[in-house]
Amino acid sequence: MSAEKITAELRTEFGKGAARRARREGKIPAVLYGHGNDPVHVSLPGHTTMMALRKGGANALLHLDIDGTTELALTKDIQVDPIRRVLEHIDFVIVRKGEKVTVEVPVLLTGEAVRDALVVTENATLRVEAEATNIPESFEVSIEGLEAGTQILASQVELPEGTTLLDEEELLIVNITEAPTAEELDAELEEAEAEAGIEKDEAEGDAEAAESDSAE
Repeated sequence: MSAEKITAELRTEFGKGAARRARREGKIPAVLYGHGNDPVHVSLPGHTTMMALRKGGANALLHLDIDGTTELALTKDIQVDPIRRVLEHIDFVIVRKGEKVTVEVPVLLTGEAVRDALVVTENATLRVEAEATNIPESFEVSIEGLEAGTQILASQVELPEGTTLLDEEELLIVNITEAPTAEELDAELEEAEAEAGIEKDEAEGDAEAAESDSAE
């Protein structure tokens, strides 16, 4: 995984008001932690940082230039405004080349299971240990041609050299079952409505009965 280089500015103002001012100026407030150092508060150029995170994925690695000193920083937490979908704050952890880190890596499914099979992703990420400068962007799992009844466990996901699985080997990643029929879906819906205390309108029930009679 290559690291993008971004120039960061030290922050001297803190609090919600200062953060809002920084965002109005197109900057993103951020904090760096790790290696026994005091937290370092910085602001990052909004657009450049957003593009670097989009390219690097969930575990983006950045070279942050802070007053002439470069720190290798691993993204740990990103706060996004739920309405405007803009970056509000980022937490980074300082890492060193060759250092092992624990990360969550997304699992991507490729291919298609057999027809009428229902593919359920039980766990969309795997927790692994990897070198900070060599974190996999994702793990690909092929479901091509797999039939109902097939299960894929964490131990069956192929990991690159140098990456160690930390999750339980029996952790269920993908479960392939038979797709429910229309009748089964209707029965489940009626059961759920009954449990929720929802009663069908009498007119609606009559209409469904009429449709059933006409079909016969």
